[in-house]
Amino acid sequence: MVQHSGMPPEHFDVLVIGAGLSGIGAGCHLQMHCPNKSYAILEARAVSGGTWDLFQYPGVRSDSDMYTLGYRFRPWLGQKAITDGASILQYIRDTAADYGIDQRIRYGHRLVRASWSTTDAKWTVEVEVTSAARTALGAATTATASSALNKPATESASAEPTHTTFTCSVLYSCMGYYDYRSGYTPEFTGITKFQGTVVHPQQWPASLDYRDKRVVVIGSGATAITLVPAMAEEAQHVTMLQRSPTYVMARSSRDKIAMKLRALLPTKAAYAAVRWKNVGLSIGGYWVSRQYPEFMKGLIVKHVKRALNGRGFKSGDTDKFDADTHFNPRYNPWDERMCLAPDADFFKSIRSGKSSVITDSIDTFTATGVQLKSGRHLDADIVVTATGLQLRLLSGVQLEVDGKSIKPSATMVYKGMMFSDVPNFISAFGYTNASWTLKVDLTAEYTCRLLHYMDTRGLHQCTPRQHDPTITAEPVLDFTSGYVKRALAELPSQGSRAPWRVHQNYASDLMTIRFGRIDDGVMEFK
Repeated sequence: MVQHSGMPPEHFDVLVIGAGLSGIGAGCHLQMHCPNKSYAILEARAVSGGTWDLFQYPGVRSDSDMYTLGYRFRPWLGQKAITDGASILQYIRDTAADYGIDQRIRYGHRLVRASWSTTDAKWTVEVEVTSAARTALGAATTATASSALNKPATESASAEPTHTTFTCSVLYSCMGYYDYRSGYTPEFTGITKFQGTVVHPQQWPASLDYRDKRVVVIGSGATAITLVPAMAEEAQHVTMLQRSPTYVMARSSRDKIAMKLRALLPTKAAYAAVRWKNVGLSIGGYWVSRQYPEFMKGLIVKHVKRALNGRGFKSGDTDKFDADTHFNPRYNPWDERMCLAPDADFFKSIRSGKSSVITDSIDTFTATGVQLKSGRHLDADIVVTATGLQLRLLSGVQLEVDGKSIKPSATMVYKGMMFSDVPNFISAFGYTNASWTLKVDLTAEYTCRLLHYMDTRGLHQCTPRQHDPTITAEPVLDFTSGYVKRALAELPSQGSRAPWRVHQNYASDLMTIRFGRIDDGVMEFK
């Protein structure tokens, strides 16, 4: 039975949804550049950090360097450029504390429905409030109610939530792109026969003991590449079972150029220089991959052979590990996101014999492991299904505009951050071929520019309109990854040219978003 708080709706100029990397960044931009705007951040969970708090599996880290994954306005001062999840989480929370953003977060507030009214020029949002948030509110005085709501709290699984309502002039979604409730696991024949432990990385149990255990990790993506060397340190042996290979590159976790520039330049200048250096390398690498895929494929496979055999290997040693079978994908580079092995940890683990890679298909699970179609049997005490995420845009929130239900799949993306015919709605979505934060930082900058533009002209509504019949709709993500294919029908489309084109290019977006016209003939103002 749904209960309602009975409290009158609070109104904010901007309501940010999600207190992860994107949401904290959005709050900082609003705080710095729109100090006259009221805002709050609604977070469904009991803590901030989003992805970097949710994922707790061994070795969790980012494949992106912290000079680009970090915020433009807050230099990364850590020693490692490729760092662990705990350090990233601390960076996010330190940023929130230093900028006072942590005082604007309402924990235990999950957005359920959002309705736009053109007559009132505002969103009315229905929010499910957990008992932890209600307890914090009840313990607070009227003067301190907001700060009490900001305190993270442990939520009782059996507690029945209430619903409350907020209104806002701009709704700013920073909810990410995947389903927080569960990851993706295929239907495996005979899995109920298996007498060991099966775990998905997204729901990693803190009590899982894998010391001296035989572990099979199913999958070949970034999560699997991370898990294998981390678990192999304590497990008896870890086998990565992949249906098909993935591109994996080794890279030093430390940026030597960054260290040198830090010693020579002021902190912010050094950070900006390294950030642009890494952006340039990322854009250049992607361009070469797409223009000369065979050349890049050969380069990557050669790189893998060197990593598997150690430095200074001789040509006769390259067959010690079958890189052509296990690390030479059928698809071209960047048809799917590439995986990173910091300090070649993944390859070192294989060289040491603590882990191995098998390319095969599962026939069935057995009581003691996994039977492969080749006839081979993998004995296992623990099976980790690192089989991917489930995309869930806007976390399933119901959107309405003037009483009409809006399906994101029926819209077109404007500048990679707004939906056609949906007024005063911003959606933070990062790059697929570079650091997530590069794009969401630009999105936050644009939001502030847009708010200033509207304020100075007495405008209350902005809506992207697509009326050009020569622009054709295309898939919004040019990726062949399984999680993209499974969700493509639910995602909005992109257009054949700007401003409806999603460039996946920071330099191009920088010119359009930071310096381009707000009133571009496509955005309709009222």
